[in-house]
Amino acid sequence: MAALHFTGLFPVYTFIDEFGPLMSVAIISGFLVSFVAYFSALARGAQHRMTGYPIYDFFLGAELNPRMFGILDFKMFFEVRIPWYILLGLSCGAAARQYERYGYVSGEVLFLVMAHYLYANACSKGEELIVPTWDMYYEKWGFMLIFWNLAGVPLSYCHCTIYLANHHPDEYRWNPYALTALFIAYLFVYWVWDTCNSQKNFYRFSERGQAAQRKSFPQLPWQTVKNPKIIRAANGGTILVDGWYGLARKVHYTCDAFFAICWGLITGFNSPFPWFYPVFFCGMIAHRAARDIRKCRQKYGEAWL
Repeated sequence: MAALHFTGLFPVYTFIDEFGPLMSVAIISGFLVSFVAYFSALARGAQHRMTGYPIYDFFLGAELNPRMFGILDFKMFFEVRIPWYILLGLSCGAAARQYERYGYVSGEVLFLVMAHYLYANACSKGEELIVPTWDMYYEKWGFMLIFWNLAGVPLSYCHCTIYLANHHPDEYRWNPYALTALFIAYLFVYWVWDTCNSQKNFYRFSERGQAAQRKSFPQLPWQTVKNPKIIRAANGGTILVDGWYGLARKVHYTCDAFFAICWGLITGFNSPFPWFYPVFFCGMIAHRAARDIRKCRQKYGEAWL
């Protein structure tokens, strides 16, 4: 991205300048890819768990894990490599546009560049940890996932970036000490979030004898817990009660909510639009946490309580 910008082949602020056309292309692409995925699955006989209701099946998808030449997993690629890097590109574009206009990049924009880089990089460096998630192993590749990853995530989570890019820094400038404190708090919570996810997934992979150490960047302390404490349930399952999970449940959801709120906070309170993502996400993650806890109680019984 830096090479394209500094050589003039693709100035990064094009993401900001052409946001409208970018959104149009993303929306149209979401529909086109969804139609191709659906009818391609039907033509190849690759449909899975169909209900017989075409609109419903189109929305949820026909095929579970479509791949190109057996190598590129489309669902994984669209979920990890497209939306978060478009979001990062928009943040970098805001920084480039601000530098061109004012000769400097504000701390608030740098905060979003940092935040979006950390999230995009985490999704890539921990890609193998996404495989056992609900949408990867159960949900089919249909309009819901395709449209959301092509248009929904990158172009609705970015309102904070668009707001900063289109307003003078004086309109949202933070006290430098408060901004420094927010940077430090964010990095600390990121460490908790990263290591919490790592501890949980490394334990589950170790149970199946599939644990492997990756050297992706950054490698953070306390990513794994040696000889972790567990509770064994009556159904034979185990519950991790060590590391971060020895302190609380759904730690990673709390961290995610903190990230979302920070993306809104950095813009201030002059506009409601940057707060779309924090409000949406906190509502969604609260519902997901309640759903997960209910499922765990059903699965593990008294051991969970």
